[in-house]
Amino acid sequence: MFLAALVDPKLRFRGWRTAPFDLALNGLIHLRGLKEKGVHNAPVSLCLSFRHNSGLLVPESAIVPARKASEGLPTLDTQTRRALKQDRFVEATASGLGWLQIHRTSVIRIAIAIVVLAALIVTGIVIYNSRSASARNAFGQAMDIYNTPLRQPGQTAIPGEPSYATAAERAKAANPLFVDVANRYGWFEVGAHARYFSGLTYLDMGQTSQAEAALQKASDSHDSGLSALAKISLANVYRQTGHAGQAVDLYQQLIKNPTNTVPASAAKLQLAQLYEATSPAQAKKLYAEIKDQDKTTAAGQIAAQKLNGGSQPLE
Repeated sequence: MFLAALVDPKLRFRGWRTAPFDLALNGLIHLRGLKEKGVHNAPVSLCLSFRHNSGLLVPESAIVPARKASEGLPTLDTQTRRALKQDRFVEATASGLGWLQIHRTSVIRIAIAIVVLAALIVTGIVIYNSRSASARNAFGQAMDIYNTPLRQPGQTAIPGEPSYATAAERAKAANPLFVDVANRYGWFEVGAHARYFSGLTYLDMGQTSQAEAALQKASDSHDSGLSALAKISLANVYRQTGHAGQAVDLYQQLIKNPTNTVPASAAKLQLAQLYEATSPAQAKKLYAEIKDQDKTTAAGQIAAQKLNGGSQPLE
């Protein structure tokens, strides 16, 4: 029948049709596999393809549609997939352990370095907190003395309570504590504040040289507020010691760079008071600026009194 179809075209209409294929024979016969499984009467699936320019009549029943990639192929069950994943995990673990074995010495050294570094950091934090607490306590004791009210003239001291008749006497009691805190804890913020108050207590005791040295150090503080306070106190030291030019320079610095602790109006007021003896016209100009710019502040009120003929009238 197959050969007859090649000759008789009529057979094309009796269950036969033209099958143009490329001449490449790919026979996929599954019979052998099925027989091995005990299936002897299974149909044979034959897929033929021919590379030729002419048509070839083959029975339609002989043309088998191409199978999908997923049809007829063995699939992996769940247990097999789990086994593969476990194998990959074992391989990765073995590789990591092998790397550790090779680099064991380096790993141990790095681990020791990390532990030592962590211990140093923890120790440093503990020491810092302990010293900071000690510095605050010592500074607090000095401030308690410095803030003690002075006895009024004729007032007797209360037994068991610290009291001082003059600012110099009080400063003499507080100064050693401030100096000690400044020297021992100078790298703490509270140490810088202690340095500033040591300068003030030196000034209260009339020791201008020591006061100047302490206030100069305090003026170099990275804390702008504390630095401004030290500068305006240092300017007052210069005024007392006859260095008016240095005092003017500090006042002008504070006017150009005001802070919350020393606003520009406060520095202008101090500068105007200095100019009263040397340049009354300049002093009057500064008082007028303060009055116009700071009407509601204490500095503005003082400037208004000066302009209206206060305790130190201007020429």
